[in-house]
Amino acid sequence: MKRSGSADLPLHYGYVPKWLAERMARLGLAITEAIITEYGREEVLRRLSDPFWFQSFGAVMGMDWHSSGITTSVMGALKRAVNPFAKELGIYICGGKGKFSTETPAELLRLADSTGLNGHELVRCSKLSAKVDNTAVQDGFQLYTHNFIVSNTGQWTVVQQGMDPLSKTARRYHWHSDAFRSFVEEPHTGVCGRNQGPILNLTDTAARPAREGILTITQDDPGALIKDFQRLILPSHHDVRAEDVNLKRLGSVLWLAHEQQPGNFEDLLLLQGVGPRTLQSLTLVSEVIHGTPSRFKDPARFSFAHGGKDGHPFPVPVKVFDETIQVLRTAVDKAKIGQTDKSAAVKKLHEIAARAEQDFEPNANFDRLIEKEREDAWKHGGRTVFGRSKPLSSEQLKLF
Repeated sequence: MKRSGSADLPLHYGYVPKWLAERMARLGLAITEAIITEYGREEVLRRLSDPFWFQSFGAVMGMDWHSSGITTSVMGALKRAVNPFAKELGIYICGGKGKFSTETPAELLRLADSTGLNGHELVRCSKLSAKVDNTAVQDGFQLYTHNFIVSNTGQWTVVQQGMDPLSKTARRYHWHSDAFRSFVEEPHTGVCGRNQGPILNLTDTAARPAREGILTITQDDPGALIKDFQRLILPSHHDVRAEDVNLKRLGSVLWLAHEQQPGNFEDLLLLQGVGPRTLQSLTLVSEVIHGTPSRFKDPARFSFAHGGKDGHPFPVPVKVFDETIQVLRTAVDKAKIGQTDKSAAVKKLHEIAARAEQDFEPNANFDRLIEKEREDAWKHGGRTVFGRSKPLSSEQLKLF
């Protein structure tokens, strides 16, 4: 077991409108089922424990690409969507934000009664992960959300987040039980973040005397730190800028979606009828499902699937969002009965874009790409928390 990574995010206090929350739940369920169908349920836990993938997942679901709200919104959407099908999928999501986090032990014990899992051990793991990040490492961040995701085999992932009101940032912590030995053999893979001066780290080997006097959560000694800790630190600016995105990768997606039609590719004939703008979103969703870990280092790129609820980089194209869900939902449902052609076609989108990327030379004007999306937002049912998109005047366009 290890804490697999952390993410430092600007603190946002916004809300998720109902029209987006419902779509996030539907898309989240479809992506989860697609991953399970292709790679197995344990892969879902591994993905959720990766801070870079998690941020990309939230961005492709229409959340602001860098905000702290991704954590609670994504996990809330997944819990609502996945838990009604938990027995079928073999994945259960417990906990949440605020008072819901305190209900985690009771949820785990109820789950154990119905599945035969060791509920007391799961409760222990839940409490220890929170203790370590909230008490053993005093870095200024106080936990306010705790999510415990467990499979029917007893493997689990923790996604929890703390807040530092003084710096106006949030820090998300990820844990994964992929190689569980003991909670203190290698409890941390690193304590990372911006340097804010001395912190109290009771998990450090040198802190053993203090730890033994303060902590009673374990009698074992912690081992050495793992060096391959993943850290994601996102900038404070809200808008999406060229330096936030791998332009070569984004460019190959736009090339596939807008300059080449699906009919030009034999593998994509089953996606005939899907327009270029939806193909752009599907290609990015395909990467979230099938991409390798190295391809999630620029989460902002995935906001070009369905924009962001606050209008960055552009309003959420609701019509495109709905069509993306429909195509993916159809592919997943057909795969369940052995008809895998559509699932294969969705997977090919990512593969073709990745191949094209190797020799691709980006030449598009990044600011113009965003401007064009905003110009066309009203055509695609664009919406933000501020309302529905309307055709923009030339004076309005100059403001972007």
